[in-house]
Amino acid sequence: MINVAVTGACGRMGSKIIKTILEQDDMKVVAAIESPNNQFEGKDVGEVIGIGEIGVKVTGAENLREVLQSTKPDVLVDFTIAKAAINTIKTSAECSVNLVVGTTGFSDEQMTKIVSSIEKNDIRAIIAPNMAVGVNVFFKVLKDLASIIGDYDVEIIEAHHRHKKDAPSGTAVKAAEIIATELNRNIDEVGVYGRKGLVGERTNEEIGIHAVRGGDIVGDHTVIFAGEGERLEIIHRAHSRQSFVSGVIKAIRYVVTAKKGHVSDMGDVLGLNQ
Repeated sequence: MINVAVTGACGRMGSKIIKTILEQDDMKVVAAIESPNNQFEGKDVGEVIGIGEIGVKVTGAENLREVLQSTKPDVLVDFTIAKAAINTIKTSAECSVNLVVGTTGFSDEQMTKIVSSIEKNDIRAIIAPNMAVGVNVFFKVLKDLASIIGDYDVEIIEAHHRHKKDAPSGTAVKAAEIIATELNRNIDEVGVYGRKGLVGERTNEEIGIHAVRGGDIVGDHTVIFAGEGERLEIIHRAHSRQSFVSGVIKAIRYVVTAKKGHVSDMGDVLGLNQ
């Protein structure tokens, strides 16, 4: 049995993750963590998310270390925000709890600290900006295409719901990084984030990245390879957050046997990095 702690437990993703874990024969929810001093603290998380009591009370993040030490989860799943996730990851690593992290928006400095904490405490971890199986196949296709038609202009368009706080999405950033790496470009130098005004002609090297926010869009990503006389569009559309949750379940099963002191991604989970 894989014992799992979930952060952001009462949110859109956290609640779906908990519900899906409870459907598995080889997993058990042992801890549900929410923001510090939240309104649900002390209540049964099952009742909060509308499925009835499951015997696990919501704990505020201020008591994270204590709840991890008392419930001893094998894995902690984090889908929150970067600022909060940094402390969660550090504390979990120090408590020897393996990690599955789908939180996005980390800076390079934050990622350096995260990797250092994982290596120092010799735990297993999977960190991915998008855990949907289809998205990670999407990444693999982009890598292959970039090596074939890398002289085409590349533009990335992503669309998400109006509540998403970071832009561009972690998935769009990852797509841009994959393509730039394949083309021997530095995304920090060639990334163009939206255009306004008299910006001049498009350069051959730049990769455009554009964010749309509105309504309840779960997540759409389109990458355009535009050449003379033709263009190729690779599109992934998430119909529901369940696509991400299904990937999380695969990641939980994988991480407990992954390499220690190492950060894996969904390409490792799905065998796409071989």
